[in-house]
Amino acid sequence: MRTLPRLYSFRRCPYAMRARLGLLFAGLQVELREIILKSKPAPMLAISPKGTVPVLELPDGNVIEESREILEWALTQNDPSGLLDADISLAAGLLDQNDSDFKHWLDRYKYADRHPEMSQREYRQNGEVFLQVLEGLLTDRPYLLSDKISIADIGIMPFVRQFAHVDRQTFYALPYPKLQQWLQEWLEHPVFLEAMTKFEPWQEEDEVVVFPAE
Repeated sequence: MRTLPRLYSFRRCPYAMRARLGLLFAGLQVELREIILKSKPAPMLAISPKGTVPVLELPDGNVIEESREILEWALTQNDPSGLLDADISLAAGLLDQNDSDFKHWLDRYKYADRHPEMSQREYRQNGEVFLQVLEGLLTDRPYLLSDKISIADIGIMPFVRQFAHVDRQTFYALPYPKLQQWLQEWLEHPVFLEAMTKFEPWQEEDEVVVFPAE
């Protein structure tokens, strides 16, 4: 009988990064199945027809299909670093803003050629509204909600990373020094580096890949 949860993931997807960070901070292991978005495996689609990652299949057969729910589930199982000790209502509000308005502008900024209604610069400037909120939160503390890492930091960082990587030179020239420092420290954080470990795409005949490794 399978004892580990099974995670379908895609390394570069910010939602999947969020889930992997949550599992790592919770100290939980999963059976990892890295997928290719253009060739989604049938077992994943069978349990989650929407076809997006991450998807977490628990040993009892229950399926968690949203990254925030996976993040919250992991930390409620085990939270040795106290990521849930922060103001949860404030964290939820930031995550809501990240997943709605900011993600909307991020997608258009990244794929501006698909959305000719506005210029890439205008899309970036609309996304900066959220960056300004984050910069303000980081003015007098190293993390978004306090002097320690919270669920807000690991839930939002993958999306700020994606925004920055659209045009790194432009991002690091913007007037957000605290946010830039926060992101740079995250990019060098050992937990994030472990979350970004590369795996070959899963195939039916492959041996089980345990993440993180023993």
